[in-house]
Amino acid sequence: MSQGRPVARLVQPLIVRVAAMAVLMAVIAVAGVLLSTTAVNRLTEDLQPAAAANQDLFQDLTDMSAAVEAWSAGGQQAAVDRFGQALARFPADQRKVARFAAGDNELEMLVTRQERAATVWIEKYAQPRMSAAGGVAPEGPQLRGGAAAFDAVRAAHQETAQAFDSRVRTARSDASVRLKGTVLVVLLLALASWYVVSRARRRLTTDLTEPLLELERAVHRMAKQDGDVRAPEAGPKEVRAVAAALNAFADGQRRAQAVEGRIQNELRSLDTARDDFVSNVSHELRTPLTTISGYLELVAEEFEDRMEPRHERMLEATRRNVDRLKALIDDLLALSRAEGRSSVMEPVDLGLLLREVVTDVRITAARRGIRLAVVTPEDVVPVLADRAMLHRALLNVLTNAVKFSHDEGTVEVVLRVAGREVEVGVTDHGIGIPAAEIDRLGTRFFRASNAVTNEIAGTGLGLRITQTIVDRHSGDLVIESREGEGTTVAVRLALSGEGAPPPMPHEIVAEEEAVAAVALTPEAELAGTDGDPSTPRIVPAFPRRG
Repeated sequence: MSQGRPVARLVQPLIVRVAAMAVLMAVIAVAGVLLSTTAVNRLTEDLQPAAAANQDLFQDLTDMSAAVEAWSAGGQQAAVDRFGQALARFPADQRKVARFAAGDNELEMLVTRQERAATVWIEKYAQPRMSAAGGVAPEGPQLRGGAAAFDAVRAAHQETAQAFDSRVRTARSDASVRLKGTVLVVLLLALASWYVVSRARRRLTTDLTEPLLELERAVHRMAKQDGDVRAPEAGPKEVRAVAAALNAFADGQRRAQAVEGRIQNELRSLDTARDDFVSNVSHELRTPLTTISGYLELVAEEFEDRMEPRHERMLEATRRNVDRLKALIDDLLALSRAEGRSSVMEPVDLGLLLREVVTDVRITAARRGIRLAVVTPEDVVPVLADRAMLHRALLNVLTNAVKFSHDEGTVEVVLRVAGREVEVGVTDHGIGIPAAEIDRLGTRFFRASNAVTNEIAGTGLGLRITQTIVDRHSGDLVIESREGEGTTVAVRLALSGEGAPPPMPHEIVAEEEAVAAVALTPEAELAGTDGDPSTPRIVPAFPRRG
């Protein structure tokens, strides 16, 4: 019945009913107060003063009777004065009583009878006695007549006082009844208002609250990636509009997810095709390069004693470019494997692996007089890693530190354990990288301009390979560099197992003399700096994935 109605139209009847009940309660309360006030005013302003005036009237008569008796008994002049004062007050009190009794037939009759009885007693007994000589007792018949007349006054006064008291009690009861009635009616109206509000609340709960709760439940299910749920379009107009918009959004999200899925499939297909292409091309190029390299060796051996200097230079240039192509192909294959292969994780002692990498680079460093200073913990540093891939990443970092260092320089390799994280830091004091080129770090085939100027060999793929491998291990690659001062590269990985506080490290200093030649993997490029050459900058090459 409320489908499609705005919320305002649902709430408006409740507001109108409550307002009407409130106005009615206010009107009844005001009317009851007015009626109670009227009754109380009549009681306090009319009846009670009238009853008091009637008592004053009888008191005047009593004072006159006492004065008459005192005069008759002793002829005291004070008795005459008291009689005169009471007689002077009597007409005023009589008029008050008559004025209050006006309009009430019964009360007027009683007041009139009381007035007549008092007049008879005053005129026929009291005044004659006060006019006679004092100190003379009245005769028997006269005394009995006076007493009878005053008894008539007393009887009339009692009837009049009873009538006034009856009206006072009636007025009080009327005021009390009106007040209680007002309170009762207000309470009944309050109960009626509560009933109306309760019914309206249940109506609002059915028409507004329940659709909102259904909408909330649908939103929670959508937040849990339930793509099939839809919000019921029920309830007031505004709730239906929100539900329709939410359903439209869910439909759009589902279509977007479908498009995203197709795009991801296409991207995976393109990645697979690219990897296959790179792998195939690299393998296809390896064969002719191997053949060319073999023929170059044959030419060098055959014409070793007869080759002119210029021919030797040409042969050396050819060998150098063939080696460069081999290194490029090796890096392309390494990058393809790093991006495409599924990593086989196993527990690895990072300290032992790092020392193996230092051993691999030691001969190259010794040829240029570069000193390798290595600091690692004595105990096992366990990490979960693909040993071959992590070896390649650390080798790239250390090879570049040596490659970009100055002759007779020092490369510092430090393995630190901090909490649940382990960091391999490699610091060189070489050429660094220009600040303007820092944003291009990690781009394929990118090489720093100062490396090209100094004719330092490289393919520009080493940083990309290292980034990819570290990312596969859910780690961070951080670069800090100053041009002309050197570079620090940090590889941060999560510790595996329970772990323990790092023990006291020991230092291994690489020998500077030459040792037997060992096969070295292709070199990689790693360098970094920030926009301000005066302050270092830490650049996360690959952020850790959640």
